[in-house]
Amino acid sequence: MPLPIIHESRTKIVATVGPACREPSKLAELVAAGVDVFRLNMAHASREEHGEVVRWIRALGQEIGKPIGILADLAGPKIRLGELPGDQLECREGAVLRFVRGHQPHGPEELVTTYEPLVDELAVGNTVMLADGTVGLLVDEVGPDFVRCRVTQAGLIRSRQGVNLPGVKLSVPSMSDEDWKNAVWAAEVGIDFVSLSFVRTPVEVRLLKELLRTRGSKAKVVAKIEKQEALDQLEAIVEATDCVMVARGDLGVEIDVARMPMVQKQIVCMCHKLQKPVIVATQMLDSMQHSRRPTRAEVTDVANAILDGADACMLSGETAIGEHPKAAVEMMHRIALATESHYSGRTPASVPEKLAEGLLPITQAVVHAASGIAHALGSKLIVAASRSGVTALALSKLRNYVPTIGASDNDVTLRQMCLYWGVTPLAVTTKDSVQILEQVSRWGSKEGRLTSGDSIVLVAGIGMGADGHNMAIVHEVK
Repeated sequence: MPLPIIHESRTKIVATVGPACREPSKLAELVAAGVDVFRLNMAHASREEHGEVVRWIRALGQEIGKPIGILADLAGPKIRLGELPGDQLECREGAVLRFVRGHQPHGPEELVTTYEPLVDELAVGNTVMLADGTVGLLVDEVGPDFVRCRVTQAGLIRSRQGVNLPGVKLSVPSMSDEDWKNAVWAAEVGIDFVSLSFVRTPVEVRLLKELLRTRGSKAKVVAKIEKQEALDQLEAIVEATDCVMVARGDLGVEIDVARMPMVQKQIVCMCHKLQKPVIVATQMLDSMQHSRRPTRAEVTDVANAILDGADACMLSGETAIGEHPKAAVEMMHRIALATESHYSGRTPASVPEKLAEGLLPITQAVVHAASGIAHALGSKLIVAASRSGVTALALSKLRNYVPTIGASDNDVTLRQMCLYWGVTPLAVTTKDSVQILEQVSRWGSKEGRLTSGDSIVLVAGIGMGADGHNMAIVHEVK
């Protein structure tokens, strides 16, 4: 049985695949550096190209005996500028620009977008942000076929850059036709996580879940929080989804950027309340796209996300198009290790207000008690024997510093546990508690994690959780 590599940091690392790291050798380097889950940005590259990467990642996981998760990130209804004359335009403060219908501008001060109803849905007083919020416009006149804006924040814009409309409620659906096709593809190739961009309501999350389930997929749905409308229904959205991503790029433009730190904490807190994994994303080590050393502010940002309670931190351009993808992963891993010492010696966290889907109250009670026992005994490992992974998730959310092993005979579950804080997935070949302890003991001894006399706490039940995990066993390694 292949043995997994222990991931030293409890906080998981998500890395975006792109030209800088898509080759098999580069992917292997990133896994060795600490990557747990690879993100495929469906807004870039074709499904055929992504399919090739999926095959490489799966082969790599088999080769090294380590589960590796894959997240397909649907593009969602991202509004972009059309082509600009000369491919760019300098916007000076006080200048007048006009959004017009169609696909081609007719003058140097006209703009078109990929969202045709834009001129019908903007109103006088609305704010329009361009180029990731670096350029600001204020709508001062609306006509039948145009919207006139005045530049309030100067800067340079380029063709196909993003358009954000803070506070404007759009009629555009959460998933485009291309998103539907990509979601079906994700189900067909066995993707582990599918993220939904620009979520506004819990209904949108449920629709994606239903699409995946009807095609036989067990993928977890990740709701990306990047609009004020999502914050307005945050609890309902978090309850409906399997996982959450704090997508700070667009969210920091859609809301006042000064609110971002507290909004991030609010989202993470809600995820803990409802026992959902949460990823913090965007520009975490952005300067490392070109530099081997991050700024002090970036290091502090990653550390604060971990202290807030993030289960995972994500790298985007740093690994997709950056010059030093491996160094960026290594740096995030180092920051996590330095920060997580904060948890050392802590007693388990309190029981959450609501249980994760599929988690029975008796299992939560046993998990909480087992975590306390492991802490009191100074146990070297807590083992969650779980076919679905929900018991491992419950242990993860307690934030016990005792390392957690998620033992399962289900490949999908093992890959999905790659996103759970502090959980090391371990493939086992049995459902019997005694045999699981034997396999974990052999693995721990071989990895140098266990020696004679060490104790292990196992959370298990009859039939690998079919009737709930109703027992905790303390085992001494011989």
